[in-house]
Amino acid sequence: MKEMLKKALAVAVLTGVLAGCASEEDTIVMAPVPQVDSEFTPSGVWSNSIGNGVDTYYSKLSPEYAYGKVFVASRDGKVKALDPETGKTLWEQTIKAEGVSPRLAGGITAGYSQLFIGSENGEVIALNEETGELNWRVAVDGEVLAAPATDSNLVIVHTNEGTVLALDQKDGTQKWAISTEVPNLTLRGNSAPVTVSGGVFWGTANGRLAAAIAERGQLIWQQPIGLPQGATEIDRLVDVDATPLVLGSTLYIIGYNGQLTAIDLRSGKPAWKRNYSSATDIASDGSRLFVVTDKDHLAAFDARSGTELWKNERLEHRLLTAPTVINGYVVVGDNEGYLYWIDRNSGEFVSKQLVDSSGFAVPPVVIPGGYVLTTRDGNVKKLTINE
Repeated sequence: MKEMLKKALAVAVLTGVLAGCASEEDTIVMAPVPQVDSEFTPSGVWSNSIGNGVDTYYSKLSPEYAYGKVFVASRDGKVKALDPETGKTLWEQTIKAEGVSPRLAGGITAGYSQLFIGSENGEVIALNEETGELNWRVAVDGEVLAAPATDSNLVIVHTNEGTVLALDQKDGTQKWAISTEVPNLTLRGNSAPVTVSGGVFWGTANGRLAAAIAERGQLIWQQPIGLPQGATEIDRLVDVDATPLVLGSTLYIIGYNGQLTAIDLRSGKPAWKRNYSSATDIASDGSRLFVVTDKDHLAAFDARSGTELWKNERLEHRLLTAPTVINGYVVVGDNEGYLYWIDRNSGEFVSKQLVDSSGFAVPPVVIPGGYVLTTRDGNVKKLTINE
């Protein structure tokens, strides 16, 4: 049985990884917290809070830095704009849903002087970035678990029903929609669409990377990232839930039970493929790619050739966030609230901090003068490194 399923069954209440049901009970062994002689300790600049955070739910609500503000949101409908220097609340909005929780889950994305957030209730919500005023909210086909993209005066959304659709940024009117097949059993999560040079790119639940013309929604091509194999639906999971990463003229993508793949954007053809499995986003420092695998191993690859440069297996099954790069270090958080700083050249630990025992659902976000992180229980902190 695949490791991601084992992880899902062991912590199903926390992660909600599978969109289907499972009757088996399996356990995994989480690696102990590694001993690290920290070379530096980050200093707190300010702190704030945002509702109840995402609690134990899947929601991947990442902070967004735009328009000189830090925007944060919680699953229960709170949205705030914060001063990046002081952490002071500039405005606060509460999104309500009749009879149910707002269940905000996809976003935050800034564009067109607005903020766009998706929900598990099948809505896309647009707020004025200056005041927090609700500009519009529309119902869409399925849950919106990934951050929307913006291009050509459109808001492009990927739903768990396999539909990518474009909404007019002014009023949310639907302009086009593309549907792809969704298998009976999938991982819980969706690839956030990415736009570049007039195209939109996203991963699908049936193991492909899709590309379309952003302005009119014309599907251009699909490339297989993973092919279903095995006798059971669980063995045949091939979701591509990572957000495509574009560096120059090359797009990088990875799939669960699939491959880490580099694709030439001009031809749409693979430049190289390597057999690695992941459902989280890729990070990069421009020349290297950093990946958290389905076993929570952290690995680095040469972006040109795909050669593995190093692998760190000491955080196995610690339910890591996607990686990010801060001050030249690779950074990941885990489910117990530890933040790990890793040397991008060697893969060795440089520093470690226990930030908040509620844990992390998303990695920190770099802003001027430091970085902002949000914890599962809604704490918002800005920190800076003292080396």
